[in-house]
This record gives sequence, structure tokens and C-alpha cells, in this order.
Amino acid sequence: MIDELSVRILIKKLHHTYNQVQMSVYFITGIDTDAGKTFATGLAARYLLRCGKKVITQKLVQTGHDTNLSGDILIHRQLMQCETFAEDIDGTTSPYRFTFPASPELAAKLEGQTLDPSNIAAATERLLTRFDTVLLEGTGGFCVPLTPSMLVADYVAIKKYPVILVTSGKLGSINHTVLTLEAIHHRKIPLAGIVFNDYPQTDETIRQDSFDLFQRHCKKIVTLPHVDLNAIPNVDFSAVFY
Repeated sequence: MIDELSVRILIKKLHHTYNQVQMSVYFITGIDTDAGKTFATGLAARYLLRCGKKVITQKLVQTGHDTNLSGDILIHRQLMQCETFAEDIDGTTSPYRFTFPASPELAAKLEGQTLDPSNIAAATERLLTRFDTVLLEGTGGFCVPLTPSMLVADYVAIKKYPVILVTSGKLGSINHTVLTLEAIHHRKIPLAGIVFNDYPQTDETIRQDSFDLFQRHCKKIVTLPHVDLNAIPNVDFSAVFY
């Protein structure tokens, strides 16, 4: 049986840290690749725009794309229903783009490049001179290699960005979610909230059990519905941001 008391205490500690440190940059990560980070990031930005905030999204590292513009950033703009920004064109919102769909460390190595995290941080700082909030989407899961000597989780810990964790109701999500929360807690990173990606639909019994567990112990939870780019939903992210 899951030690629900331990999960509740863990999330309570993470939220306590977050309540003490309110930030202008939020890091959106997932329990694994294809968890729904891109849609969660774009819809969160859409919500903040509707609240009157001057917001922009950024991609930590884009892999698996061979275009000059980040594919994930372009999806963000579709969800926000806005044109691309000058910062998208000049690469500020996606400082590193690699063709091979792998971890940033491997993708950079295959293209003979050296990834410098300070360039990503500098890009974020430039964005903050023009925008109230930056939503920084990660790549893959939380503990993937960013460089040969640094995980994505380590970078976020150094920057102390509050984390928005995207999970789901598929088989294995409870294990992946709790392990990610422990990695966040171990590094003393604040947790802004959890996004429960309700698509694609999986076994309903498993989905409901997963959602019930997360909801019992995390009040800052947002449910992400199926997203149709031709009929973009307005998702309420107030539980995460306020």
C-alpha cells in the first residue's frame, strides 16, 4: 500500500517552500517525455494572458526538430493565439535546437556542439526585461542529462525556479510522479503545483485512482483536457499561480 502520509508530508513541504519564494519564472516539467508539457505550458500562458499578465514562454532545449524555430514554441503561440515574438525569431526563447530526439546532452554531442547552461539563463534574464512572467518548458523528464555534468533538475535547483509538474493517469504515473516529487524535494526546489493530463484516455480505473491520490494530497492541481488546436480550451490555472 502507498504510504499516503509520506506523500502528503512531501507535497506539503514542497508547497511551503513555494509559498515562501514567489518567482517570475516557472519551470514546467513532466514525469517523462510526451507527458503533455508543451500543451500545459501553452495553456498556462494563455491563462495568464487572459488575467492581464505580460507572459512569454521559453524552451530550455529543443530536440527532435530540424527547423529554425522551436516546434514547441510554435505550439505555445498557437495555444496563446498570438503571433511569434521577435524573441522567437532571434532564438531567445529557444537558445538551443537540435535535430536528434534525445536528451540535450546527447543531442548536442551528436551535432558536435557544447551546451552552456549560462546561455539559457542569460536568455531568460533578457525575457524578464520585457515580460512579467516566463514559463520555461523543460525537455523530457526532470532528471535527464542537460550537459555531461549536469541534470536538468540540477539546473532548476541552481535557479530555484518553482516547478509545475505534468503527470497523467496512465499506468505507472503514480510511481513516476512520486519519484519526481522526491527529486524536487531532495534539491529543495519549490513546487507550484501539478497538472493532471487527462489525455489520451487510458484505463478509467487506473486514471481515477491516480487522480484521486494526487488530488487528496495536492490542492494545487489543474486538469488538462484533450486539446483541439481548432477549438482551444480555456483552462483555469488559478490553483497553480494564485
